[in-house]
Amino acid sequence: MSIVDRALWTIERNSNRGLSLSEIAAACGVSRSHLAAAFGTAAGHPVMKYLRARRLSDAAKALAAGAADILSVALESGYASHEAFTRAFREQFGVTPESVRQRGTIEELAAVSPIEFKLPARVSVGPPRIVREPVLRFVGLAEPCSFEETAKIPAQWQRFMEFYVAIDHKREEIPVGVASPADDEGRFTYTCAVDVTRFGTHPQALSTIEIPARTYAVFDHRGHVSTIYATYTAIWNDALPATGHALADSPVLERHNPTFDTRTGEGGLTLWIPLAE
Repeated sequence: MSIVDRALWTIERNSNRGLSLSEIAAACGVSRSHLAAAFGTAAGHPVMKYLRARRLSDAAKALAAGAADILSVALESGYASHEAFTRAFREQFGVTPESVRQRGTIEELAAVSPIEFKLPARVSVGPPRIVREPVLRFVGLAEPCSFEETAKIPAQWQRFMEFYVAIDHKREEIPVGVASPADDEGRFTYTCAVDVTRFGTHPQALSTIEIPARTYAVFDHRGHVSTIYATYTAIWNDALPATGHALADSPVLERHNPTFDTRTGEGGLTLWIPLAE
């Protein structure tokens, strides 16, 4: 069973009580960062968003069936008060719990049913190289992102390259993608960057990142760049657990190979997964 499948089972089995990302991750035997990355990469949206949608959908069904006490439904859905439940319910469906109970139907609501997760065709990911890196420094264009918005990253790369020549002290000429750990809502910062020996002059629109020395598991992605998330899925579910290492709460690096062609998306990358010390 994959990590995502284990997470889905945990959510469905315990949806009537408070669940945090940390608790779901513990049930899956991985870290919060690992679960957030695995679920978000495979599903295209964050695990906690799915959990809330499932709880509120079940609550809507109970209300439409004539539940007499909205507070009881709220408590069973993991909310501590009528007010918090109503606020979340309105944000999810655009209507109040009272209105759903009065109508007696959820036909007009975008209710979320349990998903039977279907992974894309599996890709073969070989064992990684374990590499110890010194302190790394990057200068790049940082923008907020989420697992639902990764399609906007290619345009971000195009904007970054307009600043590229103005960055001083490049250690390597090939740009690097730097993805921060995702938060509970599946939000992270993606930075199109270049590795530098030290921070110097750079355009005001760019920012700096310094990552302490640490060890990485380096995996190859040989296919077209658009299929990179299939490789990530294989790493989170199989290849990384097989190493016996845990994911660190540190940025993941996407290093383009010297053969990478920005016109075609071919040529491959290496994915540098930070390991817990």
